[in-house]
Amino acid sequence: MKMNCIAVDDEVLALKKIRRYAEKIDYLNLMGTFDNALSTFSFLRENHIDLIFLDIQMDEFTGIQLLETIKDPPYVILTTAYDEYALKAYELDVMDYLLKPIPFERFVKAVEKVYARFLKDVQLQSRPTWVETPALQPEKPEYTFIKSGNKTIKMYFNKILYIEGMRDYLQVHTEDSKFMTLLNFKTIQDLLDPQKFIRVHKSYIVAIDKIDYIENNAIKIRDKLIPVSSSYKIAFNSLLSSKNITHL
Repeated sequence: MKMNCIAVDDEVLALKKIRRYAEKIDYLNLMGTFDNALSTFSFLRENHIDLIFLDIQMDEFTGIQLLETIKDPPYVILTTAYDEYALKAYELDVMDYLLKPIPFERFVKAVEKVYARFLKDVQLQSRPTWVETPALQPEKPEYTFIKSGNKTIKMYFNKILYIEGMRDYLQVHTEDSKFMTLLNFKTIQDLLDPQKFIRVHKSYIVAIDKIDYIENNAIKIRDKLIPVSSSYKIAFNSLLSSKNITHL
């Protein structure tokens, strides 16, 4: 699940850095950047935003003034070269306070904290307030056909162990074979049941029920040790939690 976010800063280089950082994190969808606080009002009225990266010191209208003006603001991470606004940030209930120049590791730590809160809030909002009779769901197909070289291969979903990215190809590892396909990760994820398969790294999707064990930041499936990257760890842990499986 992605978070829609924007960045507001009067420094062009700061906006470029945030865009570069955000593009490295799979669950962030940076919808726009703005070089002044006033220009964000109409965008916020017309678009759903989950997170703002907000500079404090800007001409005409500061980041603090913007926060004090917005009704029901989204999550906010303040970005500033000045540390004297920390107390004010606490009063405004922002999620984090990043001092420029911002290291990538510190950026990741801040957005991981926001994403954990975001997933928790989404889960709370999606809980039904009354008992409903579950609607009948259409039966999911047990297989699909995948183009692999000159062949079209019948791929049974329940036999997939994991899928590995290999440059321009994906290699599908099943219980009894493996094959290459030109499909990309997004296309193949749309075919898979999100309750049974999850992406844990930019180069790997795994079948939850095929995991032999989890140790530190890695998954063992048969003879393959698969890394779990920080960009996917929260979503992975959330899915494990929903299945009453111990987190990493």
